[in-house]
Amino acid sequence: MTVSDVVINRSSNKDARLPVDTSRGLSSTLIAGIEALCEHAEDAMDIGNEITVVVELADASGGAGHWPGDDVSVAVVNKWERVLRRLERVPATVIATAHGPCSGPALELLLVADHRIAAADLRLNPPTYHGQPWPGMAVHRLANQLGVAKARRLVLFGTALDAANAARMGIVDEVVDGTNELPEAVGYAATLLSGLSGAELAIRRRLLLDATTTSFEESLGAHLAACDRALRQARA
Repeated sequence: MTVSDVVINRSSNKDARLPVDTSRGLSSTLIAGIEALCEHAEDAMDIGNEITVVVELADASGGAGHWPGDDVSVAVVNKWERVLRRLERVPATVIATAHGPCSGPALELLLVADHRIAAADLRLNPPTYHGQPWPGMAVHRLANQLGVAKARRLVLFGTALDAANAARMGIVDEVVDGTNELPEAVGYAATLLSGLSGAELAIRRRLLLDATTTSFEESLGAHLAACDRALRQARA
């Protein structure tokens, strides 16, 4: 990824895209690209616009390196985890697409997306550092989203997945035949998710994310507040 890649490509006023070369290591440029997506979505919400954020995952340079890379400090890893959390809470629909061999940050970015689309040629390699599965927050998300039993092979052994198995496990939501079908699938998914505004989607996403880590009693207040908001909006 180069500095120019941080510029978000916009095919319309409602679409913000960022290509990510998954064979590259963690860098300040990658973090800045994700931050730019989040800022664009947040700015759009402030002026009443609804957008779709699309993260496009592919191996652009050939050959997967180890993640996050040899020159990365834990401080940079912390920044990465925080920007992923920001993307996970952004007030916009987040769609991720993936095709071909994908490694490095691919699994982590798929797990924070609302809808995940893979081409049939996807081969998803969980992040590894010198041959060992990387113990980042993807482990937490996998356990919460898939359950410990399904996540075990990925977390302990770094098992690679093809598109069919990734869909079977719930890591991707949709598989299309080829890369040329990805744009149409993104458009259809954005339409499917357009029933909720970005702010409302973010509220429901957060309730879902918190469901596995908080008790019923702790969650009740947040759910009642969301229900009250929905009732008031309908009456208005």
